[in-house]
Amino acid sequence: MPTRSRWIPEGTVVGLVAFATVAVFYAALDLLGGRAALHTVNALGLAFTRGTVAVPPADAPVAIAWGGVLTYSLVHLGASLAIGMLVCRLVFEAELRPMQAQVALLFIVAGFAGTIGLVGAWTTGLRAVLPWWSIITANALAVLAAGTVMLRRHPGFLSEMTANPRFPAA
Repeated sequence: MPTRSRWIPEGTVVGLVAFATVAVFYAALDLLGGRAALHTVNALGLAFTRGTVAVPPADAPVAIAWGGVLTYSLVHLGASLAIGMLVCRLVFEAELRPMQAQVALLFIVAGFAGTIGLVGAWTTGLRAVLPWWSIITANALAVLAAGTVMLRRHPGFLSEMTANPRFPAA
């Protein structure tokens, strides 16, 4: 595989790890809350396919709308893969051009904050099912899990991203 395109398979792995982390987090949160494992995903699917008015109250028993769950899951998977590939592309470019490494890190951090803001804005009507703390926690866990994968594949990543190439240390 050509070196230039390695960010595509790496981004796929990173995106899948992030997707799975968020899915497991919400399934565990639902089960610990005494709800069905797909309660949150079902609510997001209903909101995505029918609007937030179709989402029942957080404590109401709900039949799983499989079409909405599948639609939302595919959108979430697609977004996770796109973000994973973008992050891996930024890392790849930073490795090629160390002077731009800090800019890449800034974009990655801004992307994390932007993702939280975008999800939070989209789910305003679902706060009872999807509180802010869960959005932040799910995204932070996804970053930690995906970041672990990235650091194993690129052990010098953090030092490269935080070094100042204009004024190298010693």
